[in-house]
Amino acid sequence: MTHFICRQCATQYADSAAPPQSCPVCTDDRQYVRWAGQAWTTLDDLRQSHRLKVADEGAGITGFGMEPAFAINQRALLLQSPAGNVLWDCMALLNDTVVDEIRARGGLTAIAISHPHYYSTMIEWSDAFGGVPIHIHEAERDWVRRPGKAVTFWSGETLKLNPEMTLIRCGGHFPGGQVLHWSGAPGGKGALMVGDILQVVPTRRHVSFMYSYPNLIPLDAPTVKAIVARVEPFAFDDIYGAWWDLAIRGGAKECVARSLTRYLGAIGAGGR
Repeated sequence: MTHFICRQCATQYADSAAPPQSCPVCTDDRQYVRWAGQAWTTLDDLRQSHRLKVADEGAGITGFGMEPAFAINQRALLLQSPAGNVLWDCMALLNDTVVDEIRARGGLTAIAISHPHYYSTMIEWSDAFGGVPIHIHEAERDWVRRPGKAVTFWSGETLKLNPEMTLIRCGGHFPGGQVLHWSGAPGGKGALMVGDILQVVPTRRHVSFMYSYPNLIPLDAPTVKAIVARVEPFAFDDIYGAWWDLAIRGGAKECVARSLTRYLGAIGAGGR
């Protein structure tokens, strides 16, 4: 029995004797099946074909990614806090080097993942650190393709992970899409970890919002207004997106406000 991993989205599935017939994560409108057709790999194979990339993304924030690029190619972020280290989002590769790097930085107390495209090998990660909880909004329960005791579904609009970190359900890209607010982020002004629930764009002066990024399906005005309203009560000066160097450092809250106005204008919905 094997835990197969989809080559297109990196979702790991419950154990089976043969690969699944298809990947529901990829056949959904928000993703796509690779042009060469559905294909599968395993964690053992990835350990042979890929290597770890580790880089500081900011003070107290370490990024973990894969080389060469794999699937959606997001990177995970280790948030180092006196209140307890949290892994934000996930990637497929997990090996002894990853575990040693994280333990050298104080280990893990919890994992939180923005939305189903980044669940990846989350059960493997939790197991490697003693079964730490994986916090996912209950609206995404049906997208968990490999269940595990560590998966903790929460309800409502916010969840306090520790005295410094709060999950916020924003919706949009997925109904249970969540971001993480870190009030104790170095610098003292707060930070948001957003995955691509709010997408940091290449200029790094705005964010944007989509139902499907690869298939270019935008969100409607009420949904985008709701996303911005849900982060508005929180103080933050920085935003960290899902890929290397996609971050807004300084003035991020003002960037979100400007981005809302720009987005609404672009879809013909007027101002705020």
